[in-house]
Amino acid sequence: AAAPTRLLAVAAFVFPLMLLPGCKKEATEEALVTVQAEQPEHGSISEAITADAVLTPIAQAAIEPKITAPVKRFLVQRGQRVKAGELLAELENSDLTASAMDNRGAYDAAQAAYATATKAQVPEDQLKAESDLAQAKANLALSQSIVNSRKQLFQEGAIPGRDLDMVEAALVATQAAYEAAAKHLESMRSVTHEAALKQAQGELTSAEGKLKGAQAQVSYSEIRSPIDGFVTDRPLFAGETAAAGAPLITVMDTTTLLAKAHIAQALAQQLKIGSEAEVHAPGVDDTVAAKVAMISPALDPGSTTVEVWLRIDNRGGRLKVGTPVKVSITGRTVENALKIPLSAVLTAEDGTKSVMVIADGAAKRKKVTLGITDGDDVQVSSGVDPSDQVITGGAYGLDPGTKVKIGKADDNNKGRDPVAKGGDGK
Repeated sequence: AAAPTRLLAVAAFVFPLMLLPGCKKEATEEALVTVQAEQPEHGSISEAITADAVLTPIAQAAIEPKITAPVKRFLVQRGQRVKAGELLAELENSDLTASAMDNRGAYDAAQAAYATATKAQVPEDQLKAESDLAQAKANLALSQSIVNSRKQLFQEGAIPGRDLDMVEAALVATQAAYEAAAKHLESMRSVTHEAALKQAQGELTSAEGKLKGAQAQVSYSEIRSPIDGFVTDRPLFAGETAAAGAPLITVMDTTTLLAKAHIAQALAQQLKIGSEAEVHAPGVDDTVAAKVAMISPALDPGSTTVEVWLRIDNRGGRLKVGTPVKVSITGRTVENALKIPLSAVLTAEDGTKSVMVIADGAAKRKKVTLGITDGDDVQVSSGVDPSDQVITGGAYGLDPGTKVKIGKADDNNKGRDPVAKGGDGK
C-alpha cells in the first residue's frame, strides 16, 4: 500500500510541472495583441476642407404674372424642358385686347392730326401771315406816294389843305396796318408755329403711350420663360385664376448646380476661384467633380463664416436640386511632407494628439504635432521618425507596454469560441 501511495504522490508532483510550460506559452500568446502598422512616408499632401452644403440651380425663375386673370391654357407640363422666350401659358385677355384696339384708333387719329398740323395748317397760317404783310407793305408804299404827290399839289395851290390832311391820315393808318402784319408774321414764326407743333407732337406722344400701355397689358397675359431650363412647379390648372405676384410656373436650369457651403474664415483664406473640389451626394456611389466658383467677400453675420459656392456640371441630371451633400475642397498643398494614415492618430480628452508606435515588440505612445490632412492621410510636423512603425489599426484602447505583433485586422479573432463572436456555438 505504501508503494502505490508514493507513486501517486510523485504523479501529483510531476503532473503540474508538466503543465507549467504549456500554461506559460498560452499566457504569452494571449498577451500578444495583433495590430496593423506601417512606416511614415514622404510625399505631397493637399489639405481637404470639408463642409456640408445644399445643391441649388445655377438659374431659377419663379414666374409671376403681372395681372390677375383666369388661365386660358397651359402649353407645358412639369418636368418639361423649355427655352428662353418660349410661351408657357396664356391668361384670359379679351378685355385687354379690346382696350388695345381702342387705343390703337386714338393713336391713328393723333397721327393724322399731327400730319395735318405740320404739313397743312401751320404752313398755311404762316403763308397767309406773309401774304398779309406783303399786302400791308404795298398799301403803305401807295399811301406814301399819294401823300408825296398831294404835298406837291398843295404847295402849288392846286388842292386845299384838307385834301392833304386826309391822305396823311390814311398814311398813318396804312403804317399801323403794316406794323401789325409784321408783328403777326414774327409771332407766327417764333411762337405760334412752335407751339402748334408742340401741341400736335404732345397729343401724338400721349396717344402712343396709351397704346403701348394697352399692348403691354395684353403681353402680360402671355407667360414666357426668361431662361433655359426645366419646369419644376406648376401649381394651377387651366381655368383657375392666377393672382398677380403669385408664382404660376417655376423654371430651373439644372444643367449646372451650385453647392453652397459655409466655411470658417481661416480655411476660406486658403481657397481661390477655380480650386478643385469633390461632392459626395447620397445615393451616388462615386464623387462628383466641382470647382470653386464664388468666395463671399464678407462674413455671414449669423455664423461668422464665409459662404463658398462650388460649380458642378450636372448635364447628366444625376444630382437633384435641394439635396444635402458633403463637399471636400482642395486647400493648401505641402510637398515632401512626412505623413501617416489619419486612422493612426489618437485624441486625448484634453485635445492632445498622439500615436502608438512599436518599440521592442511593445506599444509605445508618442505625442505628435499635426499639420494638414486630406481626409485619408495627415501631415506630421513632429513626434515620429520615418523609421518608426506607427500602429494604424488596433491602437484604440491599447495600453503602452502591451506586447504586440503585426498582422491582419481579424487575426485577434482567430481561434476564439464562436459564441464569443456572436455565433451559435454549433
